[in-house]
Amino acid sequence: MPLALLALAIGAFGIGTTEFVTSGLLPEVADEFGVSIPTAGYLTTGYALGVVVGAPILAILGGRVPRKRMLMALMGLFVAGNALSAAAPVFALMLAGRIVASLAHGAFFGIGAIVAAGLVAPQKKAGAIAMMFTGLTVANVVGVPAGTLIGQSAGWRITFFLIAGLGVLAVLGIAALVPEQPRPERTRVSGELAAFRNPQVLLAMAMTVLGFGGVFTMSTYITPMMTDVTGYAPSSVTWLLVLFGLGLVGGNLIGGKYADRALMPMLCTALGGLAVMLALLPLTAHDKVAAAITIPLIGAFGFATVPPLQKRVLDQTADAPTLASAVNIGAFNLGNAIAAWLGGLVISAGFGYTAPNWVGALMAASALLLALLSARLERRTERGGRVLAAGPAPVAAEPEAVPAGH
Repeated sequence: MPLALLALAIGAFGIGTTEFVTSGLLPEVADEFGVSIPTAGYLTTGYALGVVVGAPILAILGGRVPRKRMLMALMGLFVAGNALSAAAPVFALMLAGRIVASLAHGAFFGIGAIVAAGLVAPQKKAGAIAMMFTGLTVANVVGVPAGTLIGQSAGWRITFFLIAGLGVLAVLGIAALVPEQPRPERTRVSGELAAFRNPQVLLAMAMTVLGFGGVFTMSTYITPMMTDVTGYAPSSVTWLLVLFGLGLVGGNLIGGKYADRALMPMLCTALGGLAVMLALLPLTAHDKVAAAITIPLIGAFGFATVPPLQKRVLDQTADAPTLASAVNIGAFNLGNAIAAWLGGLVISAGFGYTAPNWVGALMAASALLLALLSARLERRTERGGRVLAAGPAPVAAEPEAVPAGH
């Protein structure tokens, strides 16, 4: 794999840290600003919605900008947003900073996935995308636990200032390691939008919303669930987040490897496993050992869906991939926003901190049904294509009439 993928992974590491670190710091943020845990959860929802909005807008605005330069500009926006969150005197300004940082998220991963896939041979595209996303998953092993630990001991503001520093490091890494990218060919917005008329693209994005969104029903409220239900001390949440992150890393690498071999079987297996693990967590959350086993498995099955889904969108939009690739990243975060919101609803309704996992299980199971439908439509299209390629069956010639008397 090219060294340039390391630069993309550095940016992904910074983005992954800021996206997920709020899960471990919700109680500290809620206490300082005097808001409830579900209200503090809007930091996750707001970030996710910012990704959904920012992904298509910045992908279109940056359509004529060389991709390397665009990636650096996006990381600059990321730095500004995290610095604002770190210095915010009131909850509303912290939420605004989260939204500013999130605007860069979708376009960065969308454009970065195109760059990563273009650096390798066609049969290694999913693996290259997975390598870039490794930065996001490693963030959950190193960045998020470290940020949680620092936030709990030295204050959550220090965590966000350090994340802004990661963004600066990412800009320098991209400048040094990513090769100069040619200016993208002029593609009309209508051409980019035409990709969304493909039913397979829409199905892939719906699977993205429902599949990885299910993971966020667990991860958003993991801290209160593990402390209030399972009985872990707040300091132990750091190590549970490490386990979750290790699951993400393993799932990402496995998903990237096998998606290059058998994309749809890999995707269906991951979604099925995710639905089962989420349905089990309300039961295993009452035992420390069982919970510590279930949580990384949710991470593994959840992130195993990411490389195949992103590659599927790129495969289906080869002529105009920029907007669709960025929008699919936004779809991940739309699912995250819906999951965090629904999780807050069931908690506020009095069903307890384990109830969001049932919501996540239903979301993952729905994504599996869509994957099976997508595979069936693909097989039907392939059969139709083979019939057309073969052409009409030859018509047997009629025998010539034999004159009477012969």
